[in-house]
Amino acid sequence: MIATLETVLRLLVVVLAAPLIPGVINKVKAWVAGRRGPPVLQLYYDLARLWKKGVVLSSSVSAGHIAGPAIAWVALICAAAFVPLGPIGSTLSFRGDALLVIYLLAMARFCMACAALETGSAFEGMGAAREVSYAVLSEAAMVTALLTLTVRTGSLSLAEMLAPGGGVGAALLAAGLFTVLLAENCRVPFDDPNTHLELTMIHEVMVLDHSGPPFAAILHGAALKLFLFSILLAQAVLPISNLSPQLAMVALAAAVITIAVGVGLIESLLARFAFRRVPLLLTTAFLFCLFALLAAWKGAGA
Repeated sequence: MIATLETVLRLLVVVLAAPLIPGVINKVKAWVAGRRGPPVLQLYYDLARLWKKGVVLSSSVSAGHIAGPAIAWVALICAAAFVPLGPIGSTLSFRGDALLVIYLLAMARFCMACAALETGSAFEGMGAAREVSYAVLSEAAMVTALLTLTVRTGSLSLAEMLAPGGGVGAALLAAGLFTVLLAENCRVPFDDPNTHLELTMIHEVMVLDHSGPPFAAILHGAALKLFLFSILLAQAVLPISNLSPQLAMVALAAAVITIAVGVGLIESLLARFAFRRVPLLLTTAFLFCLFALLAAWKGAGA
């Protein structure tokens, strides 16, 4: 009974805390622009409003249009169960769960792309194609980063492999993972979540035909994915495990908020890159992770 309660509480922490990150990002962007901006808790209000609304469906869609966001949201929740939260630990863990997390993230993307294609719109098909093409390079960088952590710790379990190292390898890994975070979560300079220009939207164009609770699941899933990548980045680089449990939780929360502030500053100070420059940036992220892997390999052989 106690173990079940702890499992539920861990998942509730992730589910309830995730919408706070986009709120911090939007607040930073408003602050840089000299505006008051929406409240930090705005996404919570939006989710509550969307859950009360009805669903408007096109006559050309099938049940997959609704099932896609639902399956994607469940896949992200399952991925969150394997990501450790500092001294609290992870809800589930087994040897090789890092590989399962990658597959769960890929499943969420696949389901969202299929749901977008259900409408039969060439516009949403264009967004789905761009989303998947970005994933080809970002997933390569992500896998290389996990290989770096595996070589460093000798484990394939996230609960054990998120042990930071020092030196140049840690800086390279941080740069690569932060770039992957921006790409996987459709942030500037890869995508602009606030744009409504037809020829530049990627993720936003994929969800234009969703409404009500399915759209709420999409928004919460996007916030959850951003939260998970922030947790992974913070624990892979910072020596949080060396602190006491109380200080570790404070340091982890501060690191996640700092990452959100960094994303907000980037979106305020940089413009979105042209499509032809995106592969170069993602390749650079892959090279950062690859050099970090080489550094970890050399350190393990020394």
